[in-house]
This record gives sequence, C-alpha cells and structure tokens, in this order.
Amino acid sequence: MSINNKKAYYEYFFEATYTAGLVLQGTEIKSLRAGKASFNDSYCVFDRGELYVKSLHISEYAFGTYANHEPLQERKLLLNKKELKKLEGKIKEKGYSIIPLKIFINEKGFAKMDIGLGKGKKNYDKRETIKNRENDREIKRNYGL
Repeated sequence: MSINNKKAYYEYFFEATYTAGLVLQGTEIKSLRAGKASFNDSYCVFDRGELYVKSLHISEYAFGTYANHEPLQERKLLLNKKELKKLEGKIKEKGYSIIPLKIFINEKGFAKMDIGLGKGKKNYDKRETIKNRENDREIKRNYGL
C-alpha cells in the first residue's frame, strides 16, 4: 500500500530523495492503511533543526472516538542528523524545496515517507515533460510495447 504524489514530478526536478519516518498519532496509521491521505500543496519545513511536513491531509478515522486526530496537523519527519544538516544547507540556497513524494507502510508496519529535494520547473520545462510523455505513449501504442 502506497500513496503517491503524482503532481510533484510534474512541478519539480528532483536532485535527491530520502526515506523518512513519520511521527503519527493513534488513529492516523489506521487512516493511512485505508489509503485516506492527500498531498495537496504539502511541503516540508525546518523548525529548530527538525523537519516537519505541513498541509498533508490524513482523513479522520471513520471508527475513531473523541481521541481522533486533526486532519491537517503538522507531522514530524525522522531522519539522521547528517541528512538533516545536508537538507537544511541545501534549502538555504535559492529555489530548493523539500516535497513529499510517497507515503508507504514498510515490512515492519511503520509509516514511511519518501521526500525529494527539488527545484521548481519553469513553464517551458513542464511543456517539455508533457511532450515527452505523449511521445512515449505514441511509441507504445504504435509498437505494442
């Protein structure tokens, strides 16, 4: 089970990707296992040396009680100190952003998130991406690949 951020690959060029652990409350993991998450305009920010993901919408658990979680709260991401320092240095450069790419549950049952260090694409880059995608579809259609 994984939830992908398809829009991110259209909007950004990615230099590096990292796998980070997610700090979740009780009912959030149940909603994730049901596939109830959305990446709409989500992004990552540093706060006092720690990395947080903002605007990640994890729907409330349907069978939750008064202890249900807030859908849009910020969630802490777990990375090594070395990776955090590297990312924080890159973010200070102009044009770089950290974007969530995918949420998945690993074999041990923990929620993980792939994040990417990316630079925003210009409009002509986006048009080029669309053109390449359409050319690939045409080739597959014509040659039966």
